[in-house]
Amino acid sequence: CSSSAGIMLLEVFLVLGTVIIYFLLSKKKEETLPFKEGWWGRGQKPDTEEDTTIWPFKVETTEEELSDLFRRLDQARFTEPLENSCFHYGTNSVYLRKVVSYWKNQFNWKKQVEVLNKYPQFKTKIQGIDIHFVHVKPPHLPEGQSAKPLLMVHGWPGSFYEFYKIIPLLTDPASHGLSDEHVFEVICPSIPGYGFSEAPHKKDFNSVSAASIFYELMLRLGFKEFYAQGGDWGWLICTNLAQIAPNHMKGLHLNLASVTKMGFIHLLSILLGRYLPGLFGFQDEDVRRMFPFLKKGLYRILLESGYAHIQATKPDTVGCGLNDSPVGLAAYILEKFSTWTDLEFRNLEDGGLGRKFDLDDLLTNIMIYWVSGSIVSSMRFYKENLQKGIGTQKHERLTVQVPTGIASFPNEVMHTPQAWAQKKYTNIVSFHFMPQGGHFAALEEPELLAEDILQFVGKVEKEQLWRKK
Repeated sequence: CSSSAGIMLLEVFLVLGTVIIYFLLSKKKEETLPFKEGWWGRGQKPDTEEDTTIWPFKVETTEEELSDLFRRLDQARFTEPLENSCFHYGTNSVYLRKVVSYWKNQFNWKKQVEVLNKYPQFKTKIQGIDIHFVHVKPPHLPEGQSAKPLLMVHGWPGSFYEFYKIIPLLTDPASHGLSDEHVFEVICPSIPGYGFSEAPHKKDFNSVSAASIFYELMLRLGFKEFYAQGGDWGWLICTNLAQIAPNHMKGLHLNLASVTKMGFIHLLSILLGRYLPGLFGFQDEDVRRMFPFLKKGLYRILLESGYAHIQATKPDTVGCGLNDSPVGLAAYILEKFSTWTDLEFRNLEDGGLGRKFDLDDLLTNIMIYWVSGSIVSSMRFYKENLQKGIGTQKHERLTVQVPTGIASFPNEVMHTPQAWAQKKYTNIVSFHFMPQGGHFAALEEPELLAEDILQFVGKVEKEQLWRKK
């Protein structure tokens, strides 16, 4: 009997030995993501060198555009909502009527255009398409300091306008009661196909393509080292940029950190994490946000991801209707600003939109999509990123070595615990459970997000972490 025990022990050691050797050998060298040299203009790529000029841009609207908009708003057809349905079936049309009435009678687009134009905006042609960006330098710098370049990337259905409230907190922190130990110059581009950036004319423009274009933009602006910040698609674009140019990015700050590659440990932690949180590195707050997982994970994803399925398969079909109807566009976008800010807002007839946002801000974001006619091209980004399947792309297999800071907002649709994020972002230097706020953090909670960015950059600079990558 003892001989069989000995054989068993030998087998265990062999298995353990194999596992250890496998892990030692599989610690492959740090790989970077190849820069994607694309050309997204119309027709054939010309033989001539690309013009690298940067020219100033201002938002302008013609009277024809406005009268066309008002005609469409006047002719809107509304459907009566179900009784007591609030926002559970999507945007409630009783509330939508109020929005449209405000849009027609009180909303002053010309005034909002002035707001949009208060920060310097530019365009430049990269890989065959015109890229729009906001570039704000600090009004004054403390003695002996230089501004730190910060690239901020929005997502869908947001726009560069999401950052208008946070920009002054970062470029002039002292005037807003924040520490001016670090002062930024902020660059907010529009993702190609969003707002005033030209849409790609070719298929396959994904997050790596966008990251490559923004990398080229930062180099063109003369920034050899910079920070990057993003949520929503900005999370993925900035993550890819960290993988393409780890030696140029000093730090990566995210207010969404989704993990697309799930391993066995992830699955085990979903099953057992509620009962053995310590074993999986979960904090009490992780448990509170994630469990029961069926309700807060799986059902929530199923309930809230229908739009993504449509956009990842047939974006142009539904996009045609939204591009033709400003009321349809508003209904589609407002629902996201409701649910992603707080899921509980589904229980309110106005979707809770008035609680956290100013209607002028919400309509300004919608107008950016409307006047640029970019809703269809913005939705195609889902198909380009997801059509090959989740977990199939090279960037999903690669880790991120760049120093990373994560601001985890409690009302984000899906929570990612630090223990999960750590497997992807191997150098997390700051992970904070934020006290309040949801998906559109820069617009909803600019002070909280700015403070988190400032303390993160403080840590990276103090310890010169980017030099130790």
